[in-house]
Amino acid sequence: MSNATQSQDVESAPLFSARVTAAAALSICESLMLALNDRNILPEHEIVGVLRDAAAAHSNHPDATEDSAFHVEVASLINRIIRGGNSVRRDDAPSGRT
Repeated sequence: MSNATQSQDVESAPLFSARVTAAAALSICESLMLALNDRNILPEHEIVGVLRDAAAAHSNHPDATEDSAFHVEVASLINRIIRGGNSVRRDDAPSGRT
């Protein structure tokens, strides 16, 4: 099987589509949070609060017994985003703004 054929098979798979959708949604949300913070609409602590609420929703999800690994991983990713500051420009992190 050629690389081109293999690539087409992967790109047409439902899992690939779901990954693309998830990555796009995450990028859009992070960009919106940055814009809200840059324009002084939402301060950093409120953005972090939104992220913590989202993580808690997955940590305490009622279907956790059915799909607990999924919800644990979602909460873990959100908590890594909080620690990494991806969705807010922290005062102590380089922002690239002038």
